[in-house]
Amino acid sequence: MTEQPTVTDREIFDLDRPESGLMYYYAFLSILAGPFFFIPLIALYFRYRTMRYRFDDEGVSMRWGVLFHREINLTYARIQDIHLVSNIVERWLGLARIKIQTASGSAKAEMTVEGIGEFQALRDFLYARMRGNREDQKASMAQPVAPTGGDPTVNTLEPATASELTATLNQVAAELRALRLALTERTTVSSEVNDA
Repeated sequence: MTEQPTVTDREIFDLDRPESGLMYYYAFLSILAGPFFFIPLIALYFRYRTMRYRFDDEGVSMRWGVLFHREINLTYARIQDIHLVSNIVERWLGLARIKIQTASGSAKAEMTVEGIGEFQALRDFLYARMRGNREDQKASMAQPVAPTGGDPTVNTLEPATASELTATLNQVAAELRALRLALTERTTVSSEVNDA
């Protein structure tokens, strides 16, 4: 069993173009169009030549196009799911597509990174960034906020017990009942005044 070489974050950040195997894959796809193979081949050639990726600390971006320039930017916080897809031809060429989905409500992927040879390392990198971002958000939401005017380094909030929470909720419910009764009496008095 051979061990795959580890890919560092720096090597992921340096990825900016798809590998040449992607053009071979595009040529194969074009041949499937039959006698009109040159039509998709031209479009796919320009897609290959203009496709650029950028991976940094904030997120990932992808751009391509000649006549119709398209660019997609995703932060790691927006990524919801990552799929690794590879058909038999892509596997033969050592390639795979990484489909990145967000919570946009669309069933299809927001971004498809294709033509990367180190696709497993890139998938693992994206997963780590996605999880790290979520853990950072959870940690920042879980930290208590110090009251205004107090020392922010001192944690003055203590965890409440279940009985304290129940007592507080009962007090809130009693105040809401009293407000409802007061509003009902006020509406009844105003309707009696208007009738007289």
